[in-house]
Amino acid sequence: MFMLYALMVLLALVLTGPAEAQVHIDIHLPAPPQLVIVPGVPAVQYAPAAPVNVFFYSGQYWAFADDGWHVSRHHDGPWIFVGPQFVPRPLLSVPVRYYPVPPGHWQQWNHEGAPRWGHEWGREWADKRAWKDRGDDRGDDRGDDRWSGHREARGDDRGKGPGRGRE
Repeated sequence: MFMLYALMVLLALVLTGPAEAQVHIDIHLPAPPQLVIVPGVPAVQYAPAAPVNVFFYSGQYWAFADDGWHVSRHHDGPWIFVGPQFVPRPLLSVPVRYYPVPPGHWQQWNHEGAPRWGHEWGREWADKRAWKDRGDDRGDDRGDDRWSGHREARGDDRGKGPGRGRE
């Protein structure tokens, strides 16, 4: 799993090119932040006292700042911009309430649900990531563009509905 995400980050670096990879971001964490597990997303931890939205996932620090995601192996950087298509799904499913410094327009969103990434990055991105619930074309208008809403994501789709199981 780690190798997959490391490969994704490497691919993100190659695809974003030198201009985006060198984006300067003001994240100053003089010491490793205290991390707390995000309820419902146990693989992800967040830093509630950090001055920016900092998460820890799969051995890396992730920050959502300046309307984009950045990754680093260390709490003090260097931070590398990561295109939205390469951000791991568990990070995208973290509820709004666990972002210590959410963007202002997020205040009107359901704080118990994940951010409306389809709203942030466009419907085409949401469709490619299969972000909205299947069969519901309302997507980000109602906040249904949360990955956590998928049966497959929750792992409880076994034995439900038509399938290719034994008869």
